[in-house]
Amino acid sequence: MSAGNRLEHAFAAARMYYDEGQTMETIAQSLAVSRSTVSRLLRDARDEGLVTISLHPPGAYRADELRHRLAERFGVRAHVVAAPEPGERERLAAVAQAGAALLEEMLEPDMTIGLAWGTTTSNLVARLRPAPTPGLRIVQLNGAINTEGSGMTYVSSVLAKAAGLWDATVHHFPVPAFFDHASTRQAMWQERSVQRVLHVQRQCTLAVFSVGAFDAEVPSHVYTNNYLTPEDRRSLRADGAVGDVCTVFLRADGTWKGIGMNNRGTGPSPAQLARIPRRLLLAAGSRKAVPLRAALRAGVATDLVVDEVTAQSLLALG
Repeated sequence: MSAGNRLEHAFAAARMYYDEGQTMETIAQSLAVSRSTVSRLLRDARDEGLVTISLHPPGAYRADELRHRLAERFGVRAHVVAAPEPGERERLAAVAQAGAALLEEMLEPDMTIGLAWGTTTSNLVARLRPAPTPGLRIVQLNGAINTEGSGMTYVSSVLAKAAGLWDATVHHFPVPAFFDHASTRQAMWQERSVQRVLHVQRQCTLAVFSVGAFDAEVPSHVYTNNYLTPEDRRSLRADGAVGDVCTVFLRADGTWKGIGMNNRGTGPSPAQLARIPRRLLLAAGSRKAVPLRAALRAGVATDLVVDEVTAQSLLALG
């Protein structure tokens, strides 16, 4: 059998076997060859590229479908992670790992990256690999000092780790996460040191952040480290807040104006975030579905990394 004839026979055997579902015995009878020859023809078809076989791990098609549905509904580039373990912490780890890989692909020389501190962001930074990038700057997007006067040490260590891996400079934002009075915030915003940081924030071309929930199974940092008093929580509930992005609180419909706590907060509003060209939002945990939907309705993200369970919970909200 010539090489040309053999490839023709290989294609015919592959078509009958893979497309038509015929058995090797039936194919052997149709081609007037032995069963072992059919086996060799099928192997040749694979070796010559006449047949390609793809394997998809369990959940791959489900993740792909979820990605398309999220992109269609919320207008974001969605990345859905199939977490291998059932627990919330395992899902958070999977989302942080995927987010770290995506973030590394986004790095460009001379860019300014805004990082909002939190449980998810710190998990992401912990999974970054060394990627020195010339001229890279990191700026803290929201204040971190809490009612006990702490918080900056935690945030500084996260930013320092990212800066060390990227060979970047860091611009800290040494103000409270929430001022006691809105008038104090207004006065501080007139200070040159604060204005300098706000200026760097406005130069961001990439922002990285998560979404906070009052009752997340893996607690959001802002809700568990003395940032909010009982009165603050009552005020937020009364104003209809369901969670936050960069310590700016949102209602379920994505609105944020008129929520009293936001007059005292230091994070960028959704409108300010929207001016940043790329905005990477990570979320893990089904209890974050409602605040995540609020964040996406507010238009804060261009790119979303989420686990399958959270994606399903989000889409089930309607």
